[in-house]
Amino acid sequence: MDTVSNWVKLIRDNVQQVFFGKEEAINTVLAAVLCRGHVLIEDVPGVGKTILGRAIALSMEGDFKQIQCTPDLLPADVLGVSVYNPKTEEFDFRPGPVITNMLLVDEINRATPRTQSALLEAMAEGQVSVEGKSLPLPTPFFLIATESPAESEGTFPLPEVQKDRFFLSLSIGYPGGDFEKQIMNSQKQLAHPLASIKPVSNVEALVEMQQKILEVHVDDVLRKYIMDIIGISRGDNRLLLGVSPRGSLAMYRGSQAMAAIRGRDYVVPEDIKDIAIPVLRKRVLVRSEYSARGLTEVDAINEMLEKVPVPGLKEAV
Repeated sequence: MDTVSNWVKLIRDNVQQVFFGKEEAINTVLAAVLCRGHVLIEDVPGVGKTILGRAIALSMEGDFKQIQCTPDLLPADVLGVSVYNPKTEEFDFRPGPVITNMLLVDEINRATPRTQSALLEAMAEGQVSVEGKSLPLPTPFFLIATESPAESEGTFPLPEVQKDRFFLSLSIGYPGGDFEKQIMNSQKQLAHPLASIKPVSNVEALVEMQQKILEVHVDDVLRKYIMDIIGISRGDNRLLLGVSPRGSLAMYRGSQAMAAIRGRDYVVPEDIKDIAIPVLRKRVLVRSEYSARGLTEVDAINEMLEKVPVPGLKEAV
């Protein structure tokens, strides 16, 4: 799987020209992209969520669109609308930004639930329905959404059904001191640092890498390991919501991507453990009485991983 790991390194090195010190976050997003999944990046304002999403999209030569969500954004602004053409006396359809290869939805939870729902079909089915017609989306299609914390003013919480459509979610966190100095130094020019990002790959190469991920071997022992972790989530009475079958599939495919990124054509337990929190953190929901005692979704996932014995390397390969 050297081909995949070299491709990821090419994209990652390009992104790190403008997004400093978060190699693990870049790898995690690229794992989702390789699995034809969508990514939700949640964190406080100003830590580089949008820069990360744009830098990854701009690193691949393809059709890229961005939506800045606001409360007055309408579904037609996302999907497209027919406009009357007086010359032809007919309605011409003008496609919305969702008709693209790479879509960045900035601050998705500032849009109303009605507009958020316009993205659900695109995320799950690879098509959109507009004015009674189904329009297929280009191949590949992936969506990176950024989200402000739920307690921020002017936000609409994402429902669980929508969170489950995202392959994984992650939080970037604040940069370290040295990396923050690099961020300051990168601003010594009039142009935005993103203007320096040039494509280093294309969507055809991405489709080829996505195909190679499917060839990564996952032993039956490791499939059982994934199912045992998922099973604990469904039987934990502290959780209002356990992990759906879509979540177990994401764990399986995500571990394949992590193995390929690390240059292997087979999965080991560490690949599963490393992808578990990004895949599961929005797919479990702690009951309010336990949340009030300080239990978080990440705590619950870490406890699941501790309860399930890790298969030995000889068993798993």
